[in-house]
Amino acid sequence: MSRRSRTLSLSLMALLYVGAGIMHFVKPKVYAKIVPPYLPVPLTLVYVSGVAELAGGLGLLLSATRRPAAWGLILLLLAVFPANVYMARHNDELFRLPTWAVWARLPLQLVLIGWAWQFASPQPRLTGNVAR
Repeated sequence: MSRRSRTLSLSLMALLYVGAGIMHFVKPKVYAKIVPPYLPVPLTLVYVSGVAELAGGLGLLLSATRRPAAWGLILLLLAVFPANVYMARHNDELFRLPTWAVWARLPLQLVLIGWAWQFASPQPRLTGNVAR
């Protein structure tokens, strides 16, 4: 991936997570609806995940925190997966969104994990001695 493409990808990812994190505070009750009932304190979990998204998105922007932020986002995506499954299974009672859309969120999580992985894994350093 070219440096320009990488920078664009990183910027879009940061914007996505900062925006999503902000929405957890703007519309917390919407997010609380998809917290499975077996988990306690849904609003607290919404706020915690919102902070995690904000921290991850902002952390991506600094080279010193980029890898830990990307790993944190990967862990967050895994942690919220049960909420996405719950939303898909109970869509008719919760939101009545198009069925294909709520089920498409599940494999989308893998895409988002792969996207974050690009910034979680070490990047090779280019030097002047690299063969072209």
